[in-house]
Amino acid sequence: MAIFIMKMIVKKVHQTLCEGKFDIPMIFKDSIPQDFELVGFNYAKNEKQPNGKGVHFFIDDYQFLRLWNRPNDYLNLLKKFDFVLTPDFSTYTDFPKAMQIYNHYRKHWLGAYWQTNDIKVVPTISWSDADSFEWCFDGEPKYSIVAVSSVGTQQNKDSKKTFLLSYEKMIEKLEPETIIFYGSVPKECLGNIINIKPYQSKFREVI
Repeated sequence: MAIFIMKMIVKKVHQTLCEGKFDIPMIFKDSIPQDFELVGFNYAKNEKQPNGKGVHFFIDDYQFLRLWNRPNDYLNLLKKFDFVLTPDFSTYTDFPKAMQIYNHYRKHWLGAYWQTNDIKVVPTISWSDADSFEWCFDGEPKYSIVAVSSVGTQQNKDSKKTFLLSYEKMIEKLEPETIIFYGSVPKECLGNIINIKPYQSKFREVI
């Protein structure tokens, strides 16, 4: 029964448009409130005031893998929030390319599924290395609000260089109108940026 339900959901998502040679489901531009806060998915269930807030997935993959395994179970929870970022399934450079593309597909599959269920979605843009430019922007809307994270990318020169190169490519390919930037913003990054400090940084400031 669970397999049948999953097949029906997959069919519903693929009735939407797909893009690229890997048939990545497309996410369409949505509007969000001008003033908002972000809540990690790991805290979403206990959030008592979801109005004016969006859900992000800049957390370890294991904390939101259940969304992929049981997508129907979390629709009502996500609908309480004003918008949801697409889940940031990891695309590390040392992952096999097949796994990287699979994680990009899963991110878009869930985002498209949420949009078919009247949830507003902001695409989280992620990449691996320059080779991933072939597919990592497939399914993303142009001239839209997007989200990126610099967490874990600025520790050394090589990772920072890769991040900046990829960020510039994103600007070139998608021309986003606004960028929700989770983490520290390198001075080289341009665009209409809304900077969101990670939860840990806020906690340290309070202490």
